[in-house]
Amino acid sequence: MKSPVHSERYPDSFYVATAREVTEHPRLEEELDVDVCVVGGGFSGVNTALELAERGYSVALLEAKRIGWGASGRNGGELIRGIGHGVEQFAKDIGQDGVDAIGRMGVEAVEIVRERVARYQIECDLQMGYCDLALKQRHMRELEEDQRFLEGIGYRHETRILQRDQMHQVVGSDRYIGGMVDMGSGHLHPLNLVLGEARAAREAGVKLFEYSPAQRIIKGERPQVETPRGKVTCNYLVLCGNAYIGHSLEPELGGKVLPAGSYMIATEPLDEAVARQLIPENMAFADLSVALDYYHLSADRRLLFGGLCNYSGRDPKDITAALKPNLERVFPQLQSVRIDYEWGGMIGIGANRLPQVGSLTGSPNILFAQAYAGHGVNATHMAARILADYIQGDGARFDIFASVKHMTFPGGPALRSPLLALGMLYHRLKDLL
Repeated sequence: MKSPVHSERYPDSFYVATAREVTEHPRLEEELDVDVCVVGGGFSGVNTALELAERGYSVALLEAKRIGWGASGRNGGELIRGIGHGVEQFAKDIGQDGVDAIGRMGVEAVEIVRERVARYQIECDLQMGYCDLALKQRHMRELEEDQRFLEGIGYRHETRILQRDQMHQVVGSDRYIGGMVDMGSGHLHPLNLVLGEARAAREAGVKLFEYSPAQRIIKGERPQVETPRGKVTCNYLVLCGNAYIGHSLEPELGGKVLPAGSYMIATEPLDEAVARQLIPENMAFADLSVALDYYHLSADRRLLFGGLCNYSGRDPKDITAALKPNLERVFPQLQSVRIDYEWGGMIGIGANRLPQVGSLTGSPNILFAQAYAGHGVNATHMAARILADYIQGDGARFDIFASVKHMTFPGGPALRSPLLALGMLYHRLKDLL
């Protein structure tokens, strides 16, 4: 199905077909002087701009294509607490206090989104309720440990461990041996969220520009960003291009984040009884394997099903043909269901799968946030707050992330995807043991 809204510029998807607040912003065709220039019109960039505008800064935002065009408008739409993977491994760099702080930030990140939606009345189908899915006993032990951690920090939302014979309370599948319900996480329409946040940023005074790719950065006491038809001079420059940052714009960042493909399909609208049998409590789900499946119902009762993360740099020829067998493995009762939409996009992944937040070497006034490793809906919002705090003079949480070293992938762009594919194959083989 074709989207009725700017289909020639946004990639077709269920999200584009149901977008609410699409506003076309102008190209930058002038020279501006602002406190902060943000490059990238996804969750990180829009929310950094909004955070700063709320605090009284003048901000210009440059987007190469459309607001939410990249991963922010194409992702799984799952709002799941937590930041990073295996954060304990970074204790040598940030100490246990830093590890604990990131754990707390993973909870705060979800609350930031909920506050945004409520304050700015963003219609993005926010629905709380999520369940981690266990495929093996090791996963159950991880979930029990996770629940103990949440209890230890005073998590205010309900969590409960489910055994195999309890799984049909939340999901109509026999695939799982257990799970953990978390009522402090949930799901939403990500494109409508970022479009609503862009509207809030615009109303707060942010100058938003689309079709204005950053082509050159001039470093110095007051950085400058050149686009095809304009230029912005600023006190702080914030780079939020993530998987789409490109090696040529800033090699230091491009070498630390690799784009990996992730894909989704959306079924036809399901009968209410069928939808209730599949997902009785309208939760979101993801299993705990490296090559995970994730899914939830849309507001009009479609099953949105994602996965098939591809580290090779090559998209599947037919997304539905590649992904529907995974859907049928989870829900055999949907073998005959029609698929109405298929889409994909790039997520940014770093070698250690911890979001990268910091400043460029030798340029403390050029900041960045990237590499969310597929968990960006909440982590982007936290990164935006951290960046805004830093610009305002509070660098405590910024310093935690900036203290973690991130490997630069060797060999240039042509070699990085094969290296990432090899590394993720290693993790997948470990996952099978």
